[in-house]
Amino acid sequence: MTEVISKPAAPVIRLHPDDNVVIARGDVAIGTEIPGEGVTSRSQVPAGHKIASCAIAKGEPIRKYNVVIGFALNDIAPGTMVHGHNMLFREYDRDYAHSSEYRPVEMLPEPARATFQGIVRADGQVATRNYVGILSTVNCSATVVHRIAEWFTPERLAEYPNIDGVVAFSHGIGCGMEMSGEPMDLLRRTIAGYARHPNMAASLIIGLGCERNQIKDLVAAESLNTSARLHTFTMQDEGGTRKTIEAGIAAVQALLPEANKVVRETVPASHLMLGLQCGGSDSFSSISANPALGAAVDILVRHGGTAILSETPEIYGVEHTLTRRAVSREVGEKLVERVRWWKEEYSVGRDVQINGKVSPGNQAGGLANIFEKSLGSSMKGGTGPLMEVYKYAEPVRAKGLVFMDTPGFDPVSITGQIAGGANLIAFTTGRGSMFGAKPSPSLKLATNSPMFHRLEEDMDINCGEILDGTLSVQEMGQRIFEQLLRTASGERTKSELLGLGDHEFAPWSIGIMS
Repeated sequence: MTEVISKPAAPVIRLHPDDNVVIARGDVAIGTEIPGEGVTSRSQVPAGHKIASCAIAKGEPIRKYNVVIGFALNDIAPGTMVHGHNMLFREYDRDYAHSSEYRPVEMLPEPARATFQGIVRADGQVATRNYVGILSTVNCSATVVHRIAEWFTPERLAEYPNIDGVVAFSHGIGCGMEMSGEPMDLLRRTIAGYARHPNMAASLIIGLGCERNQIKDLVAAESLNTSARLHTFTMQDEGGTRKTIEAGIAAVQALLPEANKVVRETVPASHLMLGLQCGGSDSFSSISANPALGAAVDILVRHGGTAILSETPEIYGVEHTLTRRAVSREVGEKLVERVRWWKEEYSVGRDVQINGKVSPGNQAGGLANIFEKSLGSSMKGGTGPLMEVYKYAEPVRAKGLVFMDTPGFDPVSITGQIAGGANLIAFTTGRGSMFGAKPSPSLKLATNSPMFHRLEEDMDINCGEILDGTLSVQEMGQRIFEQLLRTASGERTKSELLGLGDHEFAPWSIGIMS
């Protein structure tokens, strides 16, 4: 997609020569002449919203980045604000053209590739953090796993400086659900993905004893091996709540000396697996933070790393831009199948964003519908080829850009990415999402300078500098990439400094409850 951003002083941003809308850089007053467009604003237009740059006839496509994001509900005069009140959301045919635009990545020579200071595990995996995790099989053991983790205060961990913390991962399912099939498989591979995650020095899995998600079945289904790094407990066998908490604390205490022995060493950036997220999006997401993150992804992929694009409802409408870049027709068809499942099975008749509507915050930020939101969301994946498509929480094995089927709800989506192996998260936001993840650190990328400065305690990088005219998208992409390397090497993110991430483990619940 062509980037044609106007000079910093201009009140609007033109994204593509063939667009019939421009974007208000800041609040635009009624009667404002739009330089270079030959139109005058016919109303007050909030920052980030669209203004018709020419007459748009009823039914005519509305184009942003020269991509159709909707259709004129009525005749729209030049200078008119364009949003949900005069813009129709409806389906239109898209040519998937599988692999027609596939181009292999031009990899950097090995000596030129970046490195970071990582933690190499015995199995060859590389960690960016060093946690001990306590996982519940079922909601019935949620209190126990939290009590165990809470016992290990910073004071009690002071003699173990190489351990980032002891953290609990509880959830609300595990019983009263289907005993077999995809809902149970999904939960088990999510728990197992965390248990074997490289950022876990060791893990405890704790169940009640009578739940449907039995520990022995979980261990067998996911080929988990109880070892020095993995212990299991059953509350009914241990003698109840108090005794299980005591046993869990003792087990963690025994694990800490060994877990603390890690030493960071120089490793190639090919060991980075980056989960891509956006939340609290606004119209500037597609202009600054998301394309800048995409530029960083292109750099990472050339260095041999992996990036996971997700949030299936938020690539809907522009999925054809990904299928065209797929390494094979098979990979492209996998993505189409996931979109069809959402549209034809999972969300039929539901008032959810894949069926058109976006959140009130997205609307206030200038995004009229899911097509417009998806246009920006997909940019996080950069411009390279799509190498594979995964179901939720499946282990990611491919290098390069991949896609994982997840909802758009950030905690659920990120949980799937981490379970798949993501050891870093990059999270763009326009409205100001406050999010942190454990065991993988999360970097926050602000789309605009006013929000960045207002929420600077939560934001790591100000991509608003692109809008301000002080950095290009490519320059910001390089800055993001360098920050990823520093974060992977141990530098704390804003969310880590705030202590976020203890309550964001949220496996996707797709089945019925009984």
